[in-house]
Amino acid sequence: MLIYKVPSEPSAKRVALWRRLKGLGAIYLQSGVCLLPKTVRHVRHVKMIENDIAAMGGEAVILETVAFDQGQREKVLASFTQDRDDQYREFIGKCEAFEAEIAKEFAKNKFTYAELEEEEAELKKLQGWLEKIRKLDFYGAPLAKEASDWLRRCEELLDGYAQRVFDEQGGNQ
Repeated sequence: MLIYKVPSEPSAKRVALWRRLKGLGAIYLQSGVCLLPKTVRHVRHVKMIENDIAAMGGEAVILETVAFDQGQREKVLASFTQDRDDQYREFIGKCEAFEAEIAKEFAKNKFTYAELEEEEAELKKLQGWLEKIRKLDFYGAPLAKEASDWLRRCEELLDGYAQRVFDEQGGNQ
């Protein structure tokens, strides 16, 4: 648990701190109070963040905590998995958009290498994004499998589109 207080101005530093903690997978219990699983990586990062908070003129306390009972533990785990499911949901929405984009290219009969490169770049972004979410999925969020299935579907769609581009361009490369 990290409990911190930082000056309200400049707000950019406060927002950057919040983003760093969310980027590590932290859940917030309230403003300035967040939880992370205790891992070597998190301990290292939280100690660095503690130093950054001090440099901002703020205060930080780092505690190792244990849930009072099973009900409290389940609330915390539900918060972690809800945050990840929210991210998986957003990811799935982007996969749906990718699928629609490929369908649009088929509908327009637009089978060019330039378009293929754009779609490959989009798929790489999706692959990287899912990997980032997985690294923060400490407790196995329910939508993880669906997100993986969607990525696989996007990869298959791109393979089919690439084959069509190669066929249309006269060179099955």
